[in-house]
Amino acid sequence: MLVADSSLFLGQDLLAWLVLALGGAMAVGNGLALLRPPPQAKQKKGDLPRAPVGRTLVMFAIGAIAAIWALASLVR
Repeated sequence: MLVADSSLFLGQDLLAWLVLALGGAMAVGNGLALLRPPPQAKQKKGDLPRAPVGRTLVMFAIGAIAAIWALASLVR
């Protein structure tokens, strides 16, 4: 008979870890899209030459806020 271990993966803070990972990835990805746009040679029809600055900054801010909030939740 197997005894089930009732502990959760990463403990009770799984949601905070997931928000930290997703928020951090969102912030880093959007930040890099602004700093290093893709090379011009690989553009296909319909591709933008550069990421839209306004939308990218908003998504960067949302990701950064989520990551900071999750980090604060984990540190408490």
